Amino acid sequence: MSSDDRGGVSEAGGGGGKGRRAPLIVAAALIAVVIAAGAFVLGQSTVSEEAPSVTTAPGEFDFSVLNDIRDILGKDYVKPDNLDDQTLYEGAIQGLLNILNDSGTFYIDRTSYELDTTLTGSYEGIGANIALQDDETVIVAPIKDTPADRAGLVSGDVIVAVEGEPTKGWALERVTLRVRGPGGSEVTISIRHVDDTIEDYTLTRERVQTESVTIVPPGGTLRDASGADVTGLGYVYIRSFTPDTAAELEAALREVVAAGARGLILDVRGNPGGSLNATVSSIDLFLDDGTMLIQRDASGRETNYVARAGQVAADLPVVILQDRFSASASEVLAAALQENGRATVVGETSFGKGTVNSPRQLRDGGALFVTIAQWLTPSGTLIDKVGVRPDVEVLLTDEDIDLRRDAQLHRAIDILQGQLRAP
Repeated sequence: MSSDDRGGVSEAGGGGGKGRRAPLIVAAALIAVVIAAGAFVLGQSTVSEEAPSVTTAPGEFDFSVLNDIRDILGKDYVKPDNLDDQTLYEGAIQGLLNILNDSGTFYIDRTSYELDTTLTGSYEGIGANIALQDDETVIVAPIKDTPADRAGLVSGDVIVAVEGEPTKGWALERVTLRVRGPGGSEVTISIRHVDDTIEDYTLTRERVQTESVTIVPPGGTLRDASGADVTGLGYVYIRSFTPDTAAELEAALREVVAAGARGLILDVRGNPGGSLNATVSSIDLFLDDGTMLIQRDASGRETNYVARAGQVAADLPVVILQDRFSASASEVLAAALQENGRATVVGETSFGKGTVNSPRQLRDGGALFVTIAQWLTPSGTLIDKVGVRPDVEVLLTDEDIDLRRDAQLHRAIDILQGQLRAP
């Protein structure tokens, strides 16, 4: 989840990537081995007569040495065609950040940063909601009538490369920003299908306009396990948390209440996260008091976000649907309503992305996304790499998937109908 008004990802746009290049520390080790070997074999000194005197004490580091290394390579390296400055520059940055082993801290270049307009509700790209699973980028669902949809991409497809560069281990944001680009331009992505075949797609990017909230259930009509239409229940799906989400959610809640809903299904499956402010404002629509979220910074200082009176649809029982792709901000919402006794959570254990990431613009026009804090549930539980556990676990079977049977939604309907029948 990102601070202020940034964060959350679908290619429609919750962190940082590991590039293909080896960390600098590995490169440095290899260079040391080669130099040592050369000295042994040739019997020559490896120190230039023009070598500068040492000016730093042990434990002190002068990062201008990186520039010295580039100068030496430019002068003496036997394969000058390998010395692409952009590649070396990005490799040095990635090597530095990879040592941190923190997917939420990563660098994006100037072009990608300038294209980072996810949270405006529209962007230029291929039109696919994506999520991370086992360090791979999985398409949760293509957005209707977008390049991804028209190309035939489906839920479960894995983006294994962008422009020939493997994406395994990349942050969701990094994949998003590489796939997006100016409308009319092309991007080639390599897709691994569920049958393990790999296929390249060259797609033309276009403007994709999305709403973060919809009240249209899967298939267009809310139906129970028998296929019968369901009345008296409302359905709201939150795709991601943008600056407009709280307002859209409030309007959706008022609409379903006006339509006669006596219970609500709040679906955040596949929701990759988004804006912290939008998330807090959305949670506040369901609570009149109580802690919504605890944020812990690097110094250990904790900030409590407390709900204010004035919730919408106070008497409406709520069931939250989540899956393993529900991440970051969607986990904050689920945990807040679950632990405040406001909702029952149904589905799978969520992804477990519990950090706050903030972009810092750099002098080269790019940006460094930095993990600045962790978030905890109202009870003080850290969810990063753990996730939110559902009250009622419902795992979709292969048969459910083959028959397009939404067992999680059906269970949510059963729970709400049972609550409404109870005296």
